[in-house]
Amino acid sequence: MTGIVEENQVVPITLTVNGRRHRLTVEPRKLLADVLRQDLKLTGLNIGCAHGVCGSCTILLNGQSARSCVMFGVQADGAEITTIEGIAPSPVDLHPVQEAFWEQQGLQCGYCTPGMVLRSIELLRENPNPTRDEVREGISSNLCRCTGYQFIIDAVMDAAERLRAGETSDPQSDDAARAHAEKAWEVERLAPGMGEGDATPIPSSHP
Repeated sequence: MTGIVEENQVVPITLTVNGRRHRLTVEPRKLLADVLRQDLKLTGLNIGCAHGVCGSCTILLNGQSARSCVMFGVQADGAEITTIEGIAPSPVDLHPVQEAFWEQQGLQCGYCTPGMVLRSIELLRENPNPTRDEVREGISSNLCRCTGYQFIIDAVMDAAERLRAGETSDPQSDDAARAHAEKAWEVERLAPGMGEGDATPIPSSHP
């Protein structure tokens, strides 16, 4: 994008999120995290530090992990984005990484978990057979205050075995996941007329 944008001007952008194309008009300084949470109601994405440090806001941007709290929405114009809502075919048919996090107890409060799961998916796509040390290094960019990381590492190692055994691994190529993500079955919904701070949660199926 070029040129000077005046204050209060809105800018048209196009995002492909979880396989669905969205045409939006956003303020130039609106953060991508806020576009996803407020405009698209994808509240599985959490905001922790708001400075790009903790990793809670991690998404996959054109297949690579990115911090959505330090990007403007306009910077993602034309991009393909995957959020936690877009990685599983259904609430009862989770992505192998989600299954592994559940079975290995790789979460406690769950606030970091969506970002940690997405980073783990990227890690295992890049390195399908990691060592524990490689997993530890690979997830070090995402912070967790609860687990001590050992159960998370157990989960990623378990997920690696599942993926090598042939379980579905790529949310970007899974048509069922895309279709189901459009229904937003696992997000917190905002009741009509309520503001962002008045979100009414419903039971969530992810990590």
